[in-house]
Amino acid sequence: MEDTMKRFNVGIVGYSWVAGAHIEAINKTSHAQVTAVCSSRQLHDEEISAAHGCRIRCYTDLAQMLEDPGIDIISICSYPAEHARQAIQAARAGKHLIIEKPLGLNWDDCLAVKDAVEKAGVKTCVCFECRFSSQLLTIKSLIDSGLLGKIHYGEVDYYHGIGPWYGQFRWNTSKAAAGSSLLSAGCHALDALLLCMGNEVEAVNSFSTSSSNEDFAKYDYPTTSVSIFKFKNGSVGKVASVIDCLQPYYYHIHLVGSEGSLLDNKFHSAKLGGLNKNKWSKLSLKLLDSGDVSDHPYQLQFETFFQALAEGKEMPLTNLTEALHTHKIMFAADNSASQTSMK
Repeated sequence: MEDTMKRFNVGIVGYSWVAGAHIEAINKTSHAQVTAVCSSRQLHDEEISAAHGCRIRCYTDLAQMLEDPGIDIISICSYPAEHARQAIQAARAGKHLIIEKPLGLNWDDCLAVKDAVEKAGVKTCVCFECRFSSQLLTIKSLIDSGLLGKIHYGEVDYYHGIGPWYGQFRWNTSKAAAGSSLLSAGCHALDALLLCMGNEVEAVNSFSTSSSNEDFAKYDYPTTSVSIFKFKNGSVGKVASVIDCLQPYYYHIHLVGSEGSLLDNKFHSAKLGGLNKNKWSKLSLKLLDSGDVSDHPYQLQFETFFQALAEGKEMPLTNLTEALHTHKIMFAADNSASQTSMK
């Protein structure tokens, strides 16, 4: 049967490391292709087209790119401090949006994005792509099956040393450019905790600190934060965002429920007869074990967005409403830490 679904043309804003991952993932989907790139650098159509195996027109002026009626979607891969302004500009031009996290570096900017999107009536996909990982899709299925019972405690921790050896370090050290440890990286852990335990957070209490290692001395904000969350249903959770560690990347998930527990890619459930309670049972899944954007599950996320867009539906899991809630909790956590932190 012939596939008659519309093919979407996508324009990329910011020609960065993450932009390369977006371009590759978008072009691998069934229903979209990248046709334009906007960068502050002077790029050449032939060179960029050859690099990505498709015809791409390059711009240095976002307004000019947005005038192209053939572009359906704008994917924002620029520096975080520019996300909100560019998302608002693209929404006002009637373009649907893929937005890298964070939406903005303050809550007012996030609300301005929400207002522009609602007024324009465009659809959004926010890059909390870990929700589309094998690990979190499997864990969510396990939770929904009831095998863990009612979860009363959960912790999701993000350990990733972003030092001089890492490309993001170049701009990540500035609070004005990155915001905080949570906003720049640990947001993926907080978003996963909310996915697993629910959005109804009643209270948050956070603390932050920094490493004394000279590799991280350029950071002008605390690089480690720990946040404790109380949910309205009585459960509690914890998120650590540690970007000043000297260790392999580690995305830690531990959930404790009334009928069982889960630890990364292992679980135990009292509802399954015959399991040895003294040993974990292993789940067959791919762990979130790298900070490299080439390993992120963008392709599945974008394919899901294009399908929803073709059907006139909201993006599941990572739409603007879900993302705004995660950001609201992040800002509350950072505000708590700013009142109690030591550096």
